[in-house]
Amino acid sequence: MVPLLADAPAQLLPARELMAFTLACHIILVPFGVALPLITLVMHRRGLRRNDPVALLLARRWSAVMAVQFAVGVVTGTVLSFEFGLLWPGLMGKWGGVFGIGFGVEAWAFFLEAVLIAIYLYGWRRLKPRTHFLLGLPLPAAALLGAFGILAANSWMNTPQGFTLDAQGKPVNVQVWAAIFTPMFGPQFWHFVVAMLITAGYTVAGVYAVGWLRGRRDRYHRLGFTVPFTLAAVFTPVQFLLGDSLARSVFHKQPVKFAATEIVWRTDTRVPEYIFGRLHPDGSVSGGIKIPQFDSILAGFTTDTKVTGLSSVPASDRPTATQATIAHWAFDLMVVIGSLLILLALWYGWCRLRRHRLPASPWFFRGAACAGVASVVTVECGWITAEVGRQPWIVYGHMRTGEAVTATRPASLWIMLGLVVVVYLFIFGSLLTVLLKMRAGWRLADGQAADHGREPETDTPYGPRSRVPAGPAATDDVPPPDGPAPPGDTGSGPAGGGRR
Repeated sequence: MVPLLADAPAQLLPARELMAFTLACHIILVPFGVALPLITLVMHRRGLRRNDPVALLLARRWSAVMAVQFAVGVVTGTVLSFEFGLLWPGLMGKWGGVFGIGFGVEAWAFFLEAVLIAIYLYGWRRLKPRTHFLLGLPLPAAALLGAFGILAANSWMNTPQGFTLDAQGKPVNVQVWAAIFTPMFGPQFWHFVVAMLITAGYTVAGVYAVGWLRGRRDRYHRLGFTVPFTLAAVFTPVQFLLGDSLARSVFHKQPVKFAATEIVWRTDTRVPEYIFGRLHPDGSVSGGIKIPQFDSILAGFTTDTKVTGLSSVPASDRPTATQATIAHWAFDLMVVIGSLLILLALWYGWCRLRRHRLPASPWFFRGAACAGVASVVTVECGWITAEVGRQPWIVYGHMRTGEAVTATRPASLWIMLGLVVVVYLFIFGSLLTVLLKMRAGWRLADGQAADHGREPETDTPYGPRSRVPAGPAATDDVPPPDGPAPPGDTGSGPAGGGRR
């Protein structure tokens, strides 16, 4: 739990803990909602262009996973939407008319994406190949539109603009476009979108990396690994540059937040950089690795760059020492993991471009298997950095978090948090159960096809299914909907084919 200022309302801590828990759970699903449609369509296009039945099988199975996670994401996302009104009525009551357009855009995008996913799933074996693929093309755009709405709202909270205040301090003369396209919107949006693509790519590829480590070296696993991992690897160095650009934008637009992220106490030049380390209330730093003058170089490319310190503003206008340390550790952990992912991507690129094959070392695939989880951790760390580093402001420079919190009794909020934890355990347990059931069905289909020596989808990828010859292994005269698999394959994973 994060210590708050002594004069903070008693409701503030449970309200923040509840919001943090639901957001941390929801954001696990966000990368797949935003980026999995694109990855699936890339595989789908490959299958159509090369008449590749394995690619089509992977695309079909990924689309099923995409639909399941979208359904769960609807639940967790809806909870967050209600929490904005229930936990932070001061924010929505005063400022909702200014930045609420972002939530409206996200809602429209959600409905559009739901319809498009339904059409895409229905189209398998029911529509002509080209028609089906073209109907799926708007899916990534709908997913990006949802991210656009949420990031527009969040970037406004970081750099509020597009309004004037009347004599009573209420926002008037709202300019919609200025409220959407704030100074922080561009850096935040592109950093977020690329993070989602990297996370989804590494996570999907990680399923097949595990299968590869277990000895399943068939084309199914090779293709299931190569396509998403290549997409993630290409964008990993790009993300590093985007993250640097975002940090520089924070330095210029939110100097106190930058000071919290870098645990800078006193405004000065030639400021040292601390890798990890802990800030104390008196401004001293203990632990970590100190690099002299490096923070000024990172901020302005010269040691003479002046970095604003936390002590430059009153204590009521800055994060506490503990909050600054949390934001700093989250930021450093994100950078460390990102650097390791760059090394993994360079390893992969060297083998693919120079040797024209996948890396042979099992250590590469161990790293690839962990890359998905590591990417999710970086996403969580990014949001911790953004939200904890902004404290005590919920609208930067205009409204403190304590001024926006609900008047509900703290005990009621703690009870609500306990109930939400129980419900979310059930939700995510149900998601895992469904994915395991899907995997079991795919394994059964692959096993039956292998017994009859059939390749996946070789009959008619978009037409009526051919019948399976009668035999002792067959349990029905028609194969399961996902179609068969190559001989020798034994099953598939929950992300569309980790046949293990």
